[in-house]
Amino acid sequence: MKTTVGAGTRVGRAGIPRRRLLDGGVALGALVLGARGASAQNLPHNHDHMSGTLGLVPRPANPAMGQALVEPEARRSANGELRTTLRAAYAYRDIGGFRLYVRSYEGGSPGPTLRMKPGEVLRIRFTNDLPPNRDLMPMDISNPHQFSNTNFHFHGAHTSPSGISDNVMRSMRPGQVYDIEIELPKDHPGGTYWYHPHHHGSADIQMASGMVGAIIVEGDFDDVPEITNARERTLVLAEMVFDQRGMVENFEMLFSETATRFFSVNGQRRPTITMRPGEVQRWRLLGAGYQNDMFLELEKHDLHVIAYDGVQLGGVESLKNLLMAPGQRADVLVQAGAPGTYEFRGLPYDQGYPSPTGPVARLVVAGEPMAMKLPTALPKPPLETIRDAEITGKRTLTFSATWPEAEAAGHWSEFSFLIDGKKFDPNRIDQRVKLGAVEEWTINNTHFHDHIFHIHTNPFQVTQVNGKPASNLPWRDTVVVPRNGSLVFRSRFLDYTGIYMLHCHMMNHEEMGMMQTVEVYKD
Repeated sequence: MKTTVGAGTRVGRAGIPRRRLLDGGVALGALVLGARGASAQNLPHNHDHMSGTLGLVPRPANPAMGQALVEPEARRSANGELRTTLRAAYAYRDIGGFRLYVRSYEGGSPGPTLRMKPGEVLRIRFTNDLPPNRDLMPMDISNPHQFSNTNFHFHGAHTSPSGISDNVMRSMRPGQVYDIEIELPKDHPGGTYWYHPHHHGSADIQMASGMVGAIIVEGDFDDVPEITNARERTLVLAEMVFDQRGMVENFEMLFSETATRFFSVNGQRRPTITMRPGEVQRWRLLGAGYQNDMFLELEKHDLHVIAYDGVQLGGVESLKNLLMAPGQRADVLVQAGAPGTYEFRGLPYDQGYPSPTGPVARLVVAGEPMAMKLPTALPKPPLETIRDAEITGKRTLTFSATWPEAEAAGHWSEFSFLIDGKKFDPNRIDQRVKLGAVEEWTINNTHFHDHIFHIHTNPFQVTQVNGKPASNLPWRDTVVVPRNGSLVFRSRFLDYTGIYMLHCHMMNHEEMGMMQTVEVYKD
C-alpha cells in the first residue's frame, strides 16, 4: 500500500538514527578501505619478501585532510571560442584517506574549469569511455538504469536547448564520440555556472561519483576594483558517498539520506585555504552535491554575497550563514580577520530530514596584513525586475511523493516522486509556453521534505515564499521549495524555442520521476 505524502518524519534505512548510521558507516569504511590504504601493519601477513611482479607496489601515504586547496585545471577560450575535449571514464581517486574507483571527467573530480566570455562558443569533442551497459532498458524509465549512458548539461546557461547545444535529450553511449556546440548570447550574464550529466537513469549515479565541473562566464564585475583585485578561488562543494569497495554502483546506497560520508572541496577533504589579515578573496561556491543541502558557516567571518546562480546582485548581501542547495551557486567575498585558524563547515539544517554536517575546509589567516576593502556599491544587475503589467499567463505545478506504509523497510522502488501526480515521460510535453511569454508560476510542495526546483534555459525571479514576499526578489535558476509550502516566481521565455526540462535537483528524486518537459514554441 502506498500513501500520498502530507506530513511526517523521515528516518534512516531500517530505522537507524542518521547520526549513528553516518558514524558507523565511516567507521566501517575505514576498517574496510583503511585510513591510508592497505598499509603493511594492517595486513594479516607480511608481504615485504614478495616480488614487485605481483603488483604489490606501495602507494605513498597522503594526509587525509588539511592539504592546501588545489583548484581544478582551467581551460580558457581564445579567438571567440573555447575548443576542448572532455572524456568520461573510470579513474582512481584518493580522498580523505580512502582510495576510490569512480566515474570522472578527464580522470579527475571535479573536471576542468571551463572559462569563456559572453558571445563566445563552447565546442567540446566528448568521448564516452565508460564500459558497456550491463542491463536493458526497464519498462519504467524512472527506475535508475544503464549507468554508462551520459550527456552534457551547461547548468544555468541561457542558450539553445536543441540540436548539439545544451540538449539533455541526447543519449551519449559508451564507446562513442560526440560533438557539443553551445553558443552564448552577447548579453549573457557573467558569473559562476557548471556542467554535469543529465541522462535520465544514470545522472544521479554519475554526479554522485564526481562527474561535475565549473564553468566561469567572465566579465561580471570588471568595473569593481575591490572585486577584480581580490584573489579568485573556485570551490566545487560535493558530498562524498561510496560503498565498501570505494565505488558508486548501487542506487540503494544513494537513495537513503544517510548515505553521505563527508563533504569535499575540489576533490579534497577539509583542505586548507590561506589568507593574510585584511585580505579579500572572491570564493565561487558551487553546490555540486547530488542530494542534500549544505548550511554553511565560516567561523568568525561574514560571507558577503555578490551573486547567486550566475546573476549579479545590486548590492552586497552580508550573511552569517549561507544555505546552498544542490545545483545552486553563490559568489561571496571573504575578508580575513585576525591571524588564526577558522573552520568553514556545514551546520545542522532540517530539510525534512537532517542535512549532513561537518568540516568543509579550514581557513588559515597568517602573514603581513593587507589593506583591502569590500565594495560599498555594485553595478546595476543585468536582469530587470518583472513588473505586473508584463505577465501574459500563470500556471501552477505540484511536487508530491508516495511512499510505502512501512517506510523504514521500504525498497527505493516503492517510492515515487511526482509533478502534478505524474512521473517523467520523455514522450509527453507537460508545459507548452509561447516564445516571448512572461509568466508567473506557483510551485506547491505537498511533501514533508523540501524539494529543489530547477528549470533549464531561462532564469526566474522569486517573488514569494510560503505566501510571503521574497526579500530583494532574487534571480535564480535553482531554488528550495519548502516542505508543505509554496514558491512563486516570474520568468521571461525569450530567445529560444525547443524542449527542455524542469525538475527537482535532489537527483535521487529527478531520477525517480520528479521531472517534466517544457516546450517553448513559436507560431
